[in-house]
Amino acid sequence: MNVAIVKYNAGNIYSVVNALRRMGIEPLLTDDAEQLKKADRVLFPGQGHAAEAMEYLKARRLDEVIRDLKQPVFGICVGQQLLCKHSEEGDVACIGIFDADVKRFQPKNHEDKVPCMGWNKLSLPQPLQKEGRVDPLMEGLLSPLPLEGTGEAAPYVYFVHSYYVPVCEETIATADYILPYSASMHKDNFYTCQFHPEKSGKVGEQILKNFLEL
Repeated sequence: MNVAIVKYNAGNIYSVVNALRRMGIEPLLTDDAEQLKKADRVLFPGQGHAAEAMEYLKARRLDEVIRDLKQPVFGICVGQQLLCKHSEEGDVACIGIFDADVKRFQPKNHEDKVPCMGWNKLSLPQPLQKEGRVDPLMEGLLSPLPLEGTGEAAPYVYFVHSYYVPVCEETIATADYILPYSASMHKDNFYTCQFHPEKSGKVGEQILKNFLEL
C-alpha cells in the first residue's frame, strides 16, 4: 500500500512516520501534489499554530490539493482542526471540509488547565448510539451497547491541545474536558482525530489499522 504523509511546517510528523514503520509500512513524507494524489492513503498530522500552518499550506497551494483528494485522508490533531472551516487560533479560515469552527478551551474552574494534556476516554456520540452504529474508524473500540457488565473498558487515548472542535453532525467519537467535544470526525473520504493515535498504545494502533483498511 502506498501511504503518504503531508509534509508541512507542523511538528510531530515523525512520530506518525515511526508509528507506521512499527506496523510494517514505510510512508512517503511529501509536499508534492502528484505524489499525494497518487497515494492510496494520505495522513495529515501535526502540532503547531493553525494560522501559521494555513499560511504555509496556502503559499504552496497544499490546501487546495488536500481539499481535492479522493482517497481516504486522515487528519490528526492540528490536522483535524485545519480540515474545519475556521480556527480561533490566529482567527484564520481553514481548509473547510467540515462546516465547524475550532474553539479555544475556556476554563470554568481552577482545576481546568489549558492545554488539555493526558489520557482521556472516547465515547460514542448519541446519534450513533441511537442508530446502533459505529464508524469504521472506531470499529472494535466503541460499541452502541452499554459497556456495563460486558467486561469491556472504554478506550483511552492521548491528547495534547488547547483548541477543540465542538460536537457536530460529523462527530464519530467524543471526549470530555471542560465540555464534550469532537475527538474524531468523518465526512466522505475525510477522517480525523484530535488525539494522537501514534502515542495511544494499542488503541491508537487499532485506529491506524482501521484507517489503512478502509
